[in-house]
Amino acid sequence: MQEALKSDAGGDGRRERLIEIVAARSLICGREMRLVSGATSRHYFDMKPTIFDPEALNLIADLMLEAIGDAPVDLVGGLEMGAVPIAAAVCQKSFPDRPLRGFFVRKQPKDHGTRRLVEGLGDRDLAGLRAVIVEDVTTTGGSSMKAVQALRAEGAVVETMLTIVDREEGAEANVAKEGLRLLPLLTVSDFPL
Repeated sequence: MQEALKSDAGGDGRRERLIEIVAARSLICGREMRLVSGATSRHYFDMKPTIFDPEALNLIADLMLEAIGDAPVDLVGGLEMGAVPIAAAVCQKSFPDRPLRGFFVRKQPKDHGTRRLVEGLGDRDLAGLRAVIVEDVTTTGGSSMKAVQALRAEGAVVETMLTIVDREEGAEANVAKEGLRLLPLLTVSDFPL
């Protein structure tokens, strides 16, 4: 089992505070819910209330930037819709020390306009650029793999996925098969279920 990112080396309590917020705003227990993977669960993370909480989003962006560290990264983003506010916050907080460009990947290209699958980068050539995929909740990793495939098809290098919560239901092993490492800020084990 994968250990969640331990970013509180200085004992500042950011990770613990994020756990509190997620537990209070986003964790639903006691009723059967269907996951994107098709499985059902009696605990569900509805991360939108956390992501749109200013304190929580600030913590998420800080912890993700810390996880990225000094790794050679040019871009941060993921699959619409969950990754959009996360990527925007990480980009905003990366400036001016280490500006990262943001993007998102559409589930399907629009039938008008530029018809791009990868949005936010204009006509920029992605060949050789290094991208980190972000996600709100990871179960099997399938949703984010769509973003990885779209970026790799355009020549980007993708080796890391960051998620707020890993449900610990196979994502780590699944993305490893695709040459990726999964770095969760939190795991389901952080919550009393």
